[in-house]
Amino acid sequence: MKRVLITGASGGIGSAIAKEFAAEGYELVLHCHNNLNKLNDLKAELQDSLTYEPVLVTGDLSKEDDVNAIVAKAGDIDVLVNNAGITRDRLLVTMKPEDFDTVIEANLRSVYLTTHAVLRGMIKRRWGRIINLASVSGIYGNAGQANYAASKAGIIGFSKSLAKEVAARNVTVNCIAPGMIETEMTAAIPEKAKEALLAEIPMKRMGRPEEIAYVASFLASEKASYITGAVIEADGGM
Repeated sequence: MKRVLITGASGGIGSAIAKEFAAEGYELVLHCHNNLNKLNDLKAELQDSLTYEPVLVTGDLSKEDDVNAIVAKAGDIDVLVNNAGITRDRLLVTMKPEDFDTVIEANLRSVYLTTHAVLRGMIKRRWGRIINLASVSGIYGNAGQANYAASKAGIIGFSKSLAKEVAARNVTVNCIAPGMIETEMTAAIPEKAKEALLAEIPMKRMGRPEEIAYVASFLASEKASYITGAVIEADGGM
């Protein structure tokens, strides 16, 4: 049974990914920063369909000591899904340095630290899947999201570079770039702004978290064994 570490598993996309990987027969290691109640609710929801107990881990992924403790508890990781992320949206003219730094650390530095912590084991076992959640904002930009877009663009560059480094060891590194997905984060968008965004989506709807989970499951499977360094946009044609 392959073991997957999913960061930010208490969120909408993260929990959907956890459910999909559970259905596919993976052993789950589920992370949250500090919302252990939501993680326990997810564990309880999954428990009846599992023959083992998922490992729950908490910590600040921008801190090396926290990441090392998480990976030590998790054990050997075959699939890493870097899903955790935050936003601190505002126009650059009013963006404070801490707004920029916090997003870069939470979204980009965390990907470096978690990947670095599990990579040596994947290389040694000559098999691994690293799946990083980027965003269409990291490809096309988005007003009011210079910090978030920079962090997600950084994830794409990081992933493409690492993919070249580890391909010969049968470790693949890919990105998913979601568009507008129905989560708590997008639920907070004002209705008029949401209508304007929907008008830009050819499918005329937001995506569902499970539609991102399906892509992650595919990238982790042997069906995607010859795909690395790719960025798959799941955005309804946006």
